Amino acid sequence: MFKNSAIILMLLLVFSACKNESKEKTIDQTQNAVNTDFNKMLDSYYEEGLKLNPLNATFSGDTRYNDSFPNFLSDEYVSELKNYFTNYKEQVSKFKDEDLSETEKMSKDVLLWECNINLETLSFKNGIYYPIDQMWTVNLMMGQLASGSSAQPFKTGEDYNNWLKRVDGFVLWLNSAESRMKEGMAAGYVLPKSLIVKVVPQLKAMTEPDLAQNLFFSPVKNFPDTFSDLEKQELTKAYSKMVSEKIIPAYQSLHDFMAGDYLKAGRNTTGIADTPEGEAYYKHQIKLYTTTEMTADEIHQLGLSEVARISSEMEKVKEQIGFKGDLKAFFNSVRTNKELMPYKEPQQIIDNFYAIHEKMKPKLEVLFNKKPKTAFEVKQTEKFRENSASAEYNPGSLDGTRPGIFYVPIPNASEYNVYSDESLFLHEAIPGHHYQISLTQENEDLPMFRKTLFYSGYGEGWALYSESLGKELGLYTDPYQYFGTLGAEMHRAVRLVVDTGMHSKGWTREQAIQYCLENEAEPEAGIISEIERYMANPGQALSYKIGQLKILELRKKAEKELGDKFQIGEFHDQVLETGCVPLQLLENKINNWISNSK
Repeated sequence: MFKNSAIILMLLLVFSACKNESKEKTIDQTQNAVNTDFNKMLDSYYEEGLKLNPLNATFSGDTRYNDSFPNFLSDEYVSELKNYFTNYKEQVSKFKDEDLSETEKMSKDVLLWECNINLETLSFKNGIYYPIDQMWTVNLMMGQLASGSSAQPFKTGEDYNNWLKRVDGFVLWLNSAESRMKEGMAAGYVLPKSLIVKVVPQLKAMTEPDLAQNLFFSPVKNFPDTFSDLEKQELTKAYSKMVSEKIIPAYQSLHDFMAGDYLKAGRNTTGIADTPEGEAYYKHQIKLYTTTEMTADEIHQLGLSEVARISSEMEKVKEQIGFKGDLKAFFNSVRTNKELMPYKEPQQIIDNFYAIHEKMKPKLEVLFNKKPKTAFEVKQTEKFRENSASAEYNPGSLDGTRPGIFYVPIPNASEYNVYSDESLFLHEAIPGHHYQISLTQENEDLPMFRKTLFYSGYGEGWALYSESLGKELGLYTDPYQYFGTLGAEMHRAVRLVVDTGMHSKGWTREQAIQYCLENEAEPEAGIISEIERYMANPGQALSYKIGQLKILELRKKAEKELGDKFQIGEFHDQVLETGCVPLQLLENKINNWISNSK
C-alpha cells in the first residue's frame, strides 16, 4: 500500500511539475510576444520620426533622407506631428509594466514623457511664429550643412544631388518663415528688436553675389578627386543656378522683410511674458528643459543662493592669487589680463584643448569604466556664425564613422582668454557631452529612439557635473583655471537668476546684463550674446545647474549609503548607461541601484 501510494504521489508530482513547466513556457512565450511587439513599436516610432525630421537622420549618420527637407512650418506638417505623438502615446500606454523588462519600462516612461512634452509644445504657437532667431533656428543648421564640413556628406554624385533637392525644400521653408512671421506680427508674436538686429547680418551674408564666396557654393570648391571633369562641370552649373536663382533671392527677401517691417514691429520688451500666452509658455519651457515641475520663483531663489555660495569660493581664489581689490575688480582684471591671452593663431588654441585631454587621460581610467569608441575632434566655429555662437559639441554619427566635434568660436585669437579652457573642455568635450552622447549611441541595449534623444536637464546637467571633476582628473592646479571653473559654474548659477528674471519677473535686457557683469568674469560682449541667447530660447539656460545639482545630490546619497561599497566608476556607469532621460527617471534608477547594491 505504501509503495503504491508513493508511486502515485511521484506521478502526481511529475504531472504537476510538467504542468507548471508548461504553464511557465506559456507565460514566457506570452511575455516574449509582448516584448517583441513592444520593441517593434519602439522601432516604428523611431523610423517614422526620421521621416518626419530627416535632418535628425542626417546628423545621426543615416543617409536615406539626405534629399529631404519638409516644410516644418506648414499646417499639414504640424497636424502630422500631432497625430504621430498622439498615436504613439496611445500605443505605448497599452503595454503593462509587469510584462516589460527594466530597460523596456524605462523606454516606456521615456516615450510617454516624449509624447506628452511634444504635444504640449505643439499647443503653443511659438515654434510657428518664431521660426528664425540669431542662435537656435534651422537656417543656421542648414548653413553648417551647406559648408560641406558638417553632417551632410559630399563624397559622391548622389550626395551632391541630394543636397540640391534638400535645398529646394529649404527654400520653401524660408518663404514660409517670412509668411509665418507676418502672421505672428499680426497676432502679437514678434522678436525683441535687439535680437532682430543680430539676425539681419546673418541673412545678408547668405546673399553674397560672388559665388566663390557664398557659403552654399562651398561644396563645389571641394569636389572629390574621383569626379570626372564632366561631372564637375554639370554640378558646378547646377550649384551656380541653385545659389543665384534660389538661395540668394530667398535670403534677400527674408533679409529685406526682417530689416524693414519686422524690425519696425520688433518688441522693446525683453521677456516672453510680454507675448500672448507668455506666462504659460515659460512654465512649459521650464518643464521642457529642466524635466522637473519647479516654478520660476523656486529657480530664481535657488540661483540667488548658488551665486552667493560660489562668490565665497571665488573670494578664496582671489586671496590665493593675492589680488587686493574687490571681486568685481578681480573679474575685470581676469577679463583683461594679457597673460591669459597668450595665443596668436586659432590653431594654438585648438592644440591647447588637445593638451588638456592628454593631461587628464590617466585619471579618466580611474573615474570611468566605459569610454566611447567614437572619435573626437576640436574645430574652430565657422566664420558665418562665429560672432553669435557659443562653444558647442556636435555628436558623431550613430555608426561612429563621423567623429564628435567640439566647436570653439575664435573671432580673434589674440584676444582669446584661456582662463576657463579646462572647464570648457570638460563640459563640451571629455568627459562631458562626448562621453555622454557617444556612450548612449554605442549602447546596444538601448532602442534606437533613445540613442538620439537629448534632454537638456540630463545632458547639460551631466556636462556641468563633468566640470566639477576637474581636480579628480588632475586639472585646476593653476588657480586661474580653478577660478575658471568657478566662473563657469557661476555663469550657470547666474542663468537661473537672469532667465527667470527676464521671463517671469519683468527684468529688462539691460538689467540682466548688469547683473551678469557684477557677478561673473565673462567679457561684456560675451555676456550680451548670452543674455540675447536666453531671450531667444526661454528656459534652456536653466537646465545646466538644475541637472548638475541633481547628479551631485545623487552621488552624495550613493556615497553616504554605500560607504566602502561605493565605486565612482560604477556610479558614472549607472548615470551614463541610461542615455538621456528626464531627471526624475534618473533619480528612480539611481535609488534602485543603491538599494540593490547594499
